[in-house]
Amino acid sequence: MIHLLFLVLFAEGAVALLLMVKVGPLRELAMRGVDQVKTGKGPATVKTLACTLSVILMSNVASILKIQNRGLKLGTVSPMDQVLWRTHLLEASLIGYTLFLAFVIDRLHHYLRKLMILRKTSSTSREEVEKLQMENRSLREKEEKSSSETKKLQREIAKLNESMKKLKSETEEHERKASVAETHVNALQKQSEELLLEYDRLLEDNQILQTQLLSRG
Repeated sequence: MIHLLFLVLFAEGAVALLLMVKVGPLRELAMRGVDQVKTGKGPATVKTLACTLSVILMSNVASILKIQNRGLKLGTVSPMDQVLWRTHLLEASLIGYTLFLAFVIDRLHHYLRKLMILRKTSSTSREEVEKLQMENRSLREKEEKSSSETKKLQREIAKLNESMKKLKSETEEHERKASVAETHVNALQKQSEELLLEYDRLLEDNQILQTQLLSRG
């Protein structure tokens, strides 16, 4: 029994050491081994062994107390009782250390599993944050590009407005000149009509004078 407990204790110590200290892929192997123990019928078997060891531990403690009480009553302890007392004490100590290491391994496995999940979650969150930052940067670049294009369009619109104002002023100037020219043309037409009337009148006067001259001659 004691040799088996020593073997189990050394095995548990090795597993606990591998869980606490990362040595290449050995931690992963230890984690997988504990995972297999915690799956299927493993938990029930471990609980059964723990209960059995606890019963043996209590039996050893009871035997130790019984030997001590007998020694107190007799005032001395026989060599056989001393051997039994040391054997029960060693066995109880080994069982206690075995149960304690089993509890430590269980807690280490639990917290390491949580740590792995947190690392995966943080890695995923970091990737999402980087993705959001990239999208934000892309949106900023698009906004800057659209802003520059908007400013460019505003400048072009301002130039077009200036060109329209210039064209409008030129059109108004042309309309004014056309109006002045039309007024001048009307004045010339009126003057021409007056000259034609005067010419017709002079022709009539000339004819009259010619007629009078012919009648006198």
